[in-house]
Amino acid sequence: MLLPMTERLQKLLASAGHGSRRGIEDWIRAGRVTINDRVAALGDRAESTDRICLDGKPLDLGGRKDAIEVLLYHKPVGEMTTRNDPEGRPTVFERLPPPASGRWIVVGRLDVNTSGLLLFTNDGELAHRLMHPSTEIRREYLVRLRGSPPDEVLERLRVGVELEDGPANFDAIQVESTEGSHTWIRVSLHEGRNREVRRLFEHEGFVVSRLTRIRYGSVELPRDLRASGCKNLTRAEISELARLAGIE
Repeated sequence: MLLPMTERLQKLLASAGHGSRRGIEDWIRAGRVTINDRVAALGDRAESTDRICLDGKPLDLGGRKDAIEVLLYHKPVGEMTTRNDPEGRPTVFERLPPPASGRWIVVGRLDVNTSGLLLFTNDGELAHRLMHPSTEIRREYLVRLRGSPPDEVLERLRVGVELEDGPANFDAIQVESTEGSHTWIRVSLHEGRNREVRRLFEHEGFVVSRLTRIRYGSVELPRDLRASGCKNLTRAEISELARLAGIE
């Protein structure tokens, strides 16, 4: 007789789009999750046929690999990358269509003054892997600076400088064009530390007047996608993202 296929509870729920493994572990520690009417504990295993509840409400476990969705959103300046903002500012979640199952999990963040490509998925494990530093997923940005940095500044930013939270550098940096007193520069890096692009240029005395993310891993911001617009990635595009994240 075949035994049931079980998984660790946090992995099962993350794969179904109910949050990150770390967040789900916090729910379990707090006693908020039950398996078949029994309070769950860390280390418990379950399967998709079990009745799993959060705060007494059953969770949909239908978000398996064949139901993974990834949404590309063109974030405009002025929106917060949070579900709720205490100051009442608009958030990116207000404009999104609902996923087929589970809920949207944002992949990384963009600060309120940064625009461009933002990814959402209903698969917690994919979101976690795409953001984890070990995967070194490439992020690419288009930057408008006040002023024109000399070659030695560009080289210093490529080699690396010391920020308050440790050394940092761009993997690639290239001047695109100059318009009056402003310079457009394309940069890429493989981590997502808070305001890292802005802080790198500020370290060298330059102010970023506009910042747009144009690529995340294998996904590029479509030129014809207006601000606040979104599109679902194809199965092939999702598979390539999962490959980059180390998920087979």
